[in-house]
Amino acid sequence: MTFNDRATPLSLLSTRRSAKARDLVAPAPDAGELAHILEIAARTPDHGKLAPWRFVVVPAAARDALAAGIIDAYRAEKPEAGRLEIEAMDQFARQAPALVVVLASPKVESHIPLWEQELSAGAAAMNLLHAVHASGYAGSWLTGWAAYSDRVRDLFGAAPERIAGFVFIGTPGKPLDERPRPDMARVASTWAGTATDGN
Repeated sequence: MTFNDRATPLSLLSTRRSAKARDLVAPAPDAGELAHILEIAARTPDHGKLAPWRFVVVPAAARDALAAGIIDAYRAEKPEAGRLEIEAMDQFARQAPALVVVLASPKVESHIPLWEQELSAGAAAMNLLHAVHASGYAGSWLTGWAAYSDRVRDLFGAAPERIAGFVFIGTPGKPLDERPRPDMARVASTWAGTATDGN
């Protein structure tokens, strides 16, 4: 493989950025494209070959049901919720033309530590974002209140599963802003063979 052969994938990795879910518009991946994107997302580090994660596609025809489920869950937890809060829950469910819910699905009977299984779920979600970008679309990985609600989780699975995130997918409706990136001198170092306090 020559440098030029590596340039395109490295360029994709270095240019991926998150979109704002509310700014994503059509077109989105069609069913075949999304299936291929999920196959790529599943090629993730996975100690023990457990696949401790799942992808649930929420099609456009199911967005009303998702919105209703999230609103019902929110009202059950916060019966005093006002109109603006309910509208925010409704809007959350309807963002972007495509949606994949990523579930951490740990295999608790396995000897593989749960922490490693959770890391694999996060890696699968990141692979999903990379595959979305490489396919010419943009994605937004969101959590928020809905990701931590057991009632919302129960729309897609059951304990001990947890929602790792809602990945909204589409085409940017406006140019994507570059976010500040970390100072590499603060987040990357070379170990000198001695103990460190992390500073």
